[in-house]
Parts: sequence; C-alpha cells; structure tokens
Amino acid sequence: MSYRSGHYSEYPQHHPHNHGKASARRPATSHASPPASHGQEGYTLVHAGKQVRFGPVVFWIVVGTVTVLGMWSAATATYFAFRDDVLTRLIARQAEMQYAYEDRIAELRAKVDRTTSRQLLDQEQFDQKLDQIMRRQTTLESRATALGAIPDQQVTGSIRAPSRGAAATDSASSGTPKPSPISDTVIFVAPPDREARLESRAPVIANAQPNQFAKIQGVDSVLVRLQTSLDQVEGRQMAALSSVEDRMESRVRRMRGVFTDLGLDMAQLEAATPRAGVGGPYVPVKLAPDAGAFERQLYRINITRAQAERLNRTLALVPYRKPVIGEVEFTSGFGVRSDPFLGRPAMHTGLDFRAATGDPVRATANGKVISSGWAGGYGRMVEIDHGNGLSTRYGHLSEIGVKVGDQIKIGQVIGAVGSTGRSTGPHLHYETRIDGEAVDPQKFLRAGVRLSAG
Repeated sequence: MSYRSGHYSEYPQHHPHNHGKASARRPATSHASPPASHGQEGYTLVHAGKQVRFGPVVFWIVVGTVTVLGMWSAATATYFAFRDDVLTRLIARQAEMQYAYEDRIAELRAKVDRTTSRQLLDQEQFDQKLDQIMRRQTTLESRATALGAIPDQQVTGSIRAPSRGAAATDSASSGTPKPSPISDTVIFVAPPDREARLESRAPVIANAQPNQFAKIQGVDSVLVRLQTSLDQVEGRQMAALSSVEDRMESRVRRMRGVFTDLGLDMAQLEAATPRAGVGGPYVPVKLAPDAGAFERQLYRINITRAQAERLNRTLALVPYRKPVIGEVEFTSGFGVRSDPFLGRPAMHTGLDFRAATGDPVRATANGKVISSGWAGGYGRMVEIDHGNGLSTRYGHLSEIGVKVGDQIKIGQVIGAVGSTGRSTGPHLHYETRIDGEAVDPQKFLRAGVRLSAG
C-alpha cells in the first residue's frame, strides 16, 4: 500500500518486475484517473498489481471495527478463562446472603417464641395467683360463716370498726379494697378474658399506649393489693377468733370456780340436771390432719363452747342471782343479830332485801315449787327445790303467784314484796339452804358477781 497525494505522477512508475525492460512512455491521459479535488486525501491498498483506494472515513471505520473485535475477543477469552472463579464468588455471595437471611428469620422466630413463651408463663402465673386469691376468698367467707355461727357471741369477723374519719383516711391513702361489713371478705371481679395483658387501674390517658411491662406491673399491683386486703381480713378474723376463745375459756374457768367457791359437787349437779328432748346419731368430731391454725382454734372453741353450755345448764340450778331487780341494799345480814321484836340475840337465817310493797320477786334458779302459802313467821312464803339439796325461800310476800308442783325458770316472777308474818316493814326475806341447812346467801351472790364480771 502506498500513499499518494495530489494526483498520479506524469512519469512512469518503476516496478521491480520490470527490470531490464524499457520503460515506455505512456500518454499522459491514457490511464490517468481524473484528478481528485484539490486537497483530498485517501488510502490505497496495492496487492498483486491491483490497487484499492479507501477514503479516510471508511478506513477508520474498518480500523475501529477490527479494534473492537479484537478487544471483544480478548474480553471473551478472559471471561472464559476466569469465569469459574467469578461464578464461584457469585454463588458464595448468594449463599452468604441466603444464610444471613435464614439466620435473621431464625432469630426473629426465636424472639417470637421467647415472647410467646413469656406471655404464656405470665398468663399461667396470673391464673395461678388469681385462683389462689379466689380460693382464699372462699376460705375466708367460710371462716366468716363459722364465726357468725358461734352462739351468744357477737362476732362478725372483725375486732372493731375504726372511726369514720380514720377509715376514710386509710381508704384514701392505701387505695386497698375494703372488706364487706357482712362477711368481712373482699369482693372483686376477675378480668373477663383472664389474660396477662391487662391494663392498670390508673385512668386511661388518650393516645397513650402502655407497654407490656407496664401492663404486667399494673396487674401485679392489683393482685398485691388484693392479697394485702385478704391478709388484713384474715388477721382480723384470727384476732376475733382468739378473742372469742379467750372469753370462752375465761368464762369456763369462772363457772368452774363457782362450784369450787360454793363447795358444790359439780359432777353430782350435772347428773341431776334435767335434759330437754334431744337426740340423733353419734357423729364423732374429727379434725383434719391438714387443718390450719384457724380450723384448730375453731375446734378448740367448739369444745370449750360445749363445756360452757353444759356448765350453764348445771349453773341454772345454782341460786347465785338476785331475787329482786335494781340496786341491792340489805337491811339485815345473815348470822347472829338482835331480834327486832324481843331485842335478844337470835340467828337470822337469810338476807333482808330493802324493797317496796308490790315489787316483783324473781326465782334465782330453776327448780320446782315445794311450798307455797302461809308459813308462820315467814308470812306468805314460797320455797323452791333446785335439786341436789339446794333450795331457796322467799318470805313476807304480799302476793304469791305460783303453787306447789310448778316448774320454775330463772327470773320467773313468783310473788310480790310485802310485810306479812313476823316483819316490821316491807322487805324480802331470802334464804339459801343446802340439805336443809341455811347458808349465807351472800356467798352465792358474790360467786354470781364474779361470774358475770367477764
């Protein structure tokens, strides 16, 4: 390929194949191309005596095409040479991304499982606490019923209600639910869904979303307040039960002391005590092995109460009460005195109670009328036999309201105060006798005062 500028030379060309040949002059216009435009350049490709002329644009297009093809070939060769490494890296990258994604999914699942497990555990704990509170409330209600069933004891399960101001202050400060005044137990309503996701009892604030921890803390706070209230109720019930037991035991001791002070045979009096029509199958009282302190104390109280009832029935035959109502004033005591009519020393076998004519005279113990009418110096007199050698006499009556053979109850009116018989004025002559022998009635009256003191 040769490069020429301008136009063909007018001189013949020298070729190596024409050595030794005479060059013939060619006419200037025989094979000459038309002259190119002035200033135009080109590229000529000569091969085997043939010439191909290219313009500059076509030439550079061919060169660029060849260059691009070469580069593409080089790139393709490089790709096929290193494609295994590239694919390996791409696969490893994809696997790493997949593993990371799976690890994230597994972590999220584990977190959800932990949250669910914690919620289930909180739910189970809440249900257990709520069931425990419900069982405890039922127990306290049954205890309140048992306390209310104790006869002759004004027991409601509480010691003493605080003052209204103190109660209001305590309620306002603590915010604890107060027990019912009837059963002394806390009344509350369980949540409808019984779930751990309960809201606190605090006022709901608009657009406020309490977190799970705050909700759980609110539920725990409510349960703690309920437990505290039940503890207070249980404490009051135990204190009331202890007070009842102390009073009963003290009364039993005093009743036994009456028999000791009077020198009476309690067993003999119990055997002579009349019994009403009672009966039924024998069912022994048994205390459960797992009984708590309340049940054991209630069992002791029931035993003591049975003893007190038996002693009460026996003491109903002992004349330790007053025969007249009101303040007691003696005009003459038991023992040796100066006879009011003769002025000589004489034995006074009873007590003279100051009273007005017509005042009611009452029997001091249960018994049966064995004498009713005029009896010498006694005037109108009533004598009641109380059994086991005990008897009482009521003299100088203005009226008699009973007859021989009548069964008399404690406190029953048997007559009226008067001044019949050997008497200087209206009063009641009262005697107590053991096996027919007169004894000082004040001994019985003092025993009655000690018995009623508690």
